[in-house]
Amino acid sequence: MRLAILSDIHGNLPALETVIAELADEQVDHILCLGDVAAGGPQPGETLDRVKALGWPVIMGNTDDWLLAPQLKEHTTRFGQYDQDISLWCAQQISEEQKAFIRSFQASALIPLSPQHTLLAYHGSPRSYRERILDITSEAELDAIFGETPATILVGGHTHAQLWRRYRDKLILNPGSVGMAMDRVSPVDTIRNPPWAEYAILTIEGKRLSVDLRRTPFDPQHLRTISLQRGMPHADWANNEWGLE
Repeated sequence: MRLAILSDIHGNLPALETVIAELADEQVDHILCLGDVAAGGPQPGETLDRVKALGWPVIMGNTDDWLLAPQLKEHTTRFGQYDQDISLWCAQQISEEQKAFIRSFQASALIPLSPQHTLLAYHGSPRSYRERILDITSEAELDAIFGETPATILVGGHTHAQLWRRYRDKLILNPGSVGMAMDRVSPVDTIRNPPWAEYAILTIEGKRLSVDLRRTPFDPQHLRTISLQRGMPHADWANNEWGLE
């Protein structure tokens, strides 16, 4: 059994299409999406339609829920204000039918994979789509987050950073972000959006389990062109986040 796990597409259809094309050659049995599908990129509606047409199960992300009822607030940083402006524009681009699709997203899902393994899927954590599970999250915190879950494989997104971590007798996975990956470069407090889409493939063969964390390149110039054509707010600023002028 081979399961592809995607998360945090954020309205970046070119990156999603790159991953879909790659998966066509991978002979995966199932594809799971961990949420944050549409907000943040220039093609929110088209990305929702693409995911819906493929019939993947989707977990509710924090930005998915925000699109249904935008909660505006004052921001003290340019990043926060610009990000909110883009998200509000995305909310205005999607139809009632597309909003109905978002409402169908699940808060979490417990999925049997084999006699030995059950997968728990969530966005941030099983408790909250805003909670972040990191490589430095303590075991005591993880105990409080996961409680007595019977799952042996715990998968979530939200942080935009790939993660493979042992936790007691379980495995914690984060496939990273399809549409807005975050790459820390030297110095370590510097973060860039690299020109690649991230995802994971989980393979179970008998009692053997393997995880392939993928980075596949896409064309950010194509994303830039679309963002300018669509009139996305702060498109120049967003393009600069990708290192594009």
